[in-house]
Amino acid sequence: MTTGALVLAATPIGDPADAAPRLSWELAGADLVAAEDTRRTLRLAAALGVTIDAPIVSYHEHNEASRTAELTDRIAAGARVVLVTDAGMPSVSDPGYRLVQACVERDLVVTCVPGPSAALMALAVSGLPVDRFCFEGFLPRKAGPRAAMLADLAEERRTMIFFEAPHRLAETLRAMAEALGPDRPAAVCRELTKTYEEVRRGPVEELAQWAEEGARGEITVVVQGAARRAADPAAAAGRVQALVDEGIRLKDACKQVAAETGLPSRELYESALSNRST
Repeated sequence: MTTGALVLAATPIGDPADAAPRLSWELAGADLVAAEDTRRTLRLAAALGVTIDAPIVSYHEHNEASRTAELTDRIAAGARVVLVTDAGMPSVSDPGYRLVQACVERDLVVTCVPGPSAALMALAVSGLPVDRFCFEGFLPRKAGPRAAMLADLAEERRTMIFFEAPHRLAETLRAMAEALGPDRPAAVCRELTKTYEEVRRGPVEELAQWAEEGARGEITVVVQGAARRAADPAAAAGRVQALVDEGIRLKDACKQVAAETGLPSRELYESALSNRST
């Protein structure tokens, strides 16, 4: 008996040659293909030299809610459903999350075909720190919610990755300059893996000025995280004492303040003992 499964199949973000070999195998062997854009999927299959014999149905933001139950039932009945979006990994800033959730709730198999990622490629070529990072997807389109979200990210120390539409790029970069500071290092990566691939690096304010001229194509923005603020030892000692006054053990208070300030816990502990003896 065939076991049904949902296959999240990553597609190239530009160059069809970047497709994983398994993508061709999954498209050719699927019982059903769910595609964000059926015509685009057929063009990709042609570029890969693959014939899709299975039915192809649309699955996009406008019919995701209504079609999820249908696809989940097919998987539960034993079908291997391959989900593809226009570019990249389904469910990551693309349709698919609802379907994954529905399959998980029914204890159905969910697997994926790994492949190209605009977010990770942009991070790798940005020249910004890669040891710790976070993916923020698309910022809100309206100025107020966008400013609020950027304000929440102002002290984020990890490198941040965003997607953005070309016609909103300049406005978004100006908002970043205001919320994060005009000198915050960043990189704008556009048309990755395509003929006119370009990476612009510099302070966000300079990038905003460049973007005013108009940028085209698929855009990924990478922004360096906030620098750790220099801690004030006297203020840190006062914070330790305040926690102790609240009933927290000295060692635990020192550990908490060390995590907050970056100051060594041992130094905070020794300073607290010294203050007690004076």
